[in-house]
Amino acid sequence: MELLNSKTYLNLAKDYAGECQAQVRYKFIEYGARKQGYGCLAEVVDKVVYNEFNHARMFYTYIQKATKEQINNIEICTGYPFKEKWDLIDNLRLAAEDEEEEFSRIYPEHRAIALEEGFEDVAKLYDLIIGVENCHHKLFNDLYTQLSTGTLYKKEKPVKWKCAGCGYEHEGLEAFKICPLCLAPQGMVMLKLKDE
Repeated sequence: MELLNSKTYLNLAKDYAGECQAQVRYKFIEYGARKQGYGCLAEVVDKVVYNEFNHARMFYTYIQKATKEQINNIEICTGYPFKEKWDLIDNLRLAAEDEEEEFSRIYPEHRAIALEEGFEDVAKLYDLIIGVENCHHKLFNDLYTQLSTGTLYKKEKPVKWKCAGCGYEHEGLEAFKICPLCLAPQGMVMLKLKDE
C-alpha cells in the first residue's frame, strides 16, 4: 500500500495538526506562568512546547515522504481539545488530560493502523512519541499537584533551592521569597520535580 492512499497518511496529518495545536496551547500556559511570576515553571513548559514542535516536525516529515509532488491540501475531519481557559492551575490539569488521551488512546490506535497497513517505520515513530507524551502527562500532573497544593516552593524535607538567575543556593524546607544575591522573585527558583 502507498502511504499517500492510506489511513496512516490521514492520521499523520491529524497528528501533525494536533501537535501544532498542543504547542500553542502550552505556549498559552507558559505565557500565563510568566505573567504570574513563575519564570522557572514557564521554562519547564517551554521545553514541552519545543518537544511538541519536534513531534509536529516529524509527522510533517513523514507526510512529505508520501509523494514527490507538492501537497496543496489534506482534507481531515477530526476533533481537537479547546478546554483550556486562562487559569494556570486548571490548564496544567487539562494539559495532563490531553497528553493522557494522546499516549493512551489516539497514538496507540494510529500506531496499530500503521502496522496493519505495513508502515513499520511510522509505527516506530508512534512508539517513540507515545513514550514522550506519557512523560509530558506525568510532568503536567506533577506541576498541577504542586501548584494546587502549595508545595511548589515548600517541601516536607529540606532540599537545595537554586536561583535560576544567578545560581545562589539555599537549603531548607521552603524556597526563598526573594533571592538574597540578585533579588529575583521566588518564581525564579528552580523547581523540584518528581523525575529529578
